Amino acid sequence: MRNMTNHSTTGFRARWLPRVALGLLGLAAASAGAQDHVVNIEIRGGIGVATAEYVIKGIDHANADGAELVLLSTDTPGGLVTATRDMIQAILASEVPVATWVTPAGARADSAGTYILLASHIAAMAPTTHIGAATPVSMTGDDLTPAPRDLEPEIPGYDDPAGPEGEESQPAPSPPGSAMERKVLNDAVSYIRTLAERHGRNADWAERAVTEAATLTADEALEQNVIEYIAADREELFAAIDGTTIATEAGDVTVSTANAVVEEFEPSWRLKLLMVISQPEILLLLGLVGVYGLILEGWNPGALVPGTLGAICLLLALYGSQTIPINYAGVALILLGVGLMIAEAFAPSFGVLGLGGIAAFVFGAILTFDSGVPGFGISIAFVLGLAIAAALFIVWAVGFLVRLRNRGAVSGSESIVGGTGVAMEDFDTEGRVWLEGESWQARTSTPVVKDQAVFVRTMDGLILEVEPLPAGGDAGAPSTT
Repeated sequence: MRNMTNHSTTGFRARWLPRVALGLLGLAAASAGAQDHVVNIEIRGGIGVATAEYVIKGIDHANADGAELVLLSTDTPGGLVTATRDMIQAILASEVPVATWVTPAGARADSAGTYILLASHIAAMAPTTHIGAATPVSMTGDDLTPAPRDLEPEIPGYDDPAGPEGEESQPAPSPPGSAMERKVLNDAVSYIRTLAERHGRNADWAERAVTEAATLTADEALEQNVIEYIAADREELFAAIDGTTIATEAGDVTVSTANAVVEEFEPSWRLKLLMVISQPEILLLLGLVGVYGLILEGWNPGALVPGTLGAICLLLALYGSQTIPINYAGVALILLGVGLMIAEAFAPSFGVLGLGGIAAFVFGAILTFDSGVPGFGISIAFVLGLAIAAALFIVWAVGFLVRLRNRGAVSGSESIVGGTGVAMEDFDTEGRVWLEGESWQARTSTPVVKDQAVFVRTMDGLILEVEPLPAGGDAGAPSTT
């Protein structure tokens, strides 16, 4: 019995041990050839609400999938403060290291882009790129950096609390700039210094980027400890950061990008739509189409198509306007301009109303989107072209409708009386005539021959009172003596 047990155990080992060994070797080989998952997120153009939501969703996706790295490929002139802070909070809270890479060659990470770069776990730039110019601006485009103190006149006792020559000290003058300017500037300086110090970067330069709008090229940024790497392409960047240990919210993480496979994170259709309609040019077009559509529907009730299209475009414009900075005084000027162009079509003023409408439209469009926030301006050439096209269209449309109104009735009894038909048969009192593609019962006091033209005097129900026209007569009323 003992021999049988030993034999059975020996047979089991002989059969399964090689299989287990082969399985472990397979797992080891698979681990050795495992691919490192990198999620790439493209930041292009002005940073607004749509961009922030896209980036935050991409970072969440990378964390959920256990990616090795989030790569923010960046080329931006800046953007909205609120959207930028939301993105930075997501970067700081990420358990997956986030690398911001300013690319391609010639790209920039100005203003809000500088904050994002300094907040990232890894900061890299491609050659011939630059960063900086992070001075805060107001929604009206004014520089909120207070005037330098050295431009202020010297005040006795300002630097010496005891006052000059032992005299009674003078009250310290207020720092230059308004209270709001100082508040915004100090907040921006503290914020950017905190971001730079978190990752051991040059906080003094970061402060100058805010107070002096300082900028750096890629080589200068590397030399001054603002970034860690310069890489011309992804392969060079991945090779440089492979094996780097990064401090994240999950603790120290060693980045593995030796066998990186990049997943291009695409925004959802809703975000793509929001990104499109958040562009100032598209937003202005949607608003104009919406206004014109509702106006045409009002002129021609029941047409449905202009009203439906106009309502959809106007709602899209209103939705998009909530995602970018807009000056509503400019919106009022745009509406005034459209109204003046319409008034010119109804009440000709030798161009005064029309020219005033174009001017109001142009100034309104520029004022609406010229917020001073980088990435959210509008092309003046585009505005001028659109103003001229809009003026020509509205004048043509209104003129066409006015001509239609003045043309008179084209159906019903009003279009029949005064018309000219052709007799379908000979008759002395009653017979049939052909008029407007139909056969009509007609009465006459003068004999009519077949194919003779007749003039409709009146209409009694569905019976026409006609009078024959002389041979060769035109469509007008018969001559009388």
